[in-house]
Amino acid sequence: QVQLVESGGGLVQVGGSLRLSCAASGRTFSINGMGWFRQAPGKERTVVAAITRSGGSTYYADSVKGRFTISRDNNQNTVYLQMNSLKPEDTAVYYCAAGGGNFEVRAGAYAYWGQGTQVTVSS
Repeated sequence: QVQLVESGGGLVQVGGSLRLSCAASGRTFSINGMGWFRQAPGKERTVVAAITRSGGSTYYADSVKGRFTISRDNNQNTVYLQMNSLKPEDTAVYYCAAGGGNFEVRAGAYAYWGQGTQVTVSS
């Protein structure tokens, strides 16, 4: 089993920045790729970014390219999401995920999820 705990969400104004963290514990040696997803009220959960085990390859949804950066520190068993130039449409609950393959963008591919952290961007 792997446990994931997100932190770093909050309320920010348009154009501001936030850095989300996701700390993994448990069978961390089994973790390959990791991902960040988000879910707004009434909408489905969608991928924001994904990263391979080594951190050498990343994926970004078109809506966040150039604004968000995913990274990971395997020594600390932590994955990060740096979010810059935030927009009201970025408002959502953000989840990190693990337990899939090495580079998954489908929510259904991940076995482990954090509890989510709320990001609210006010205009």
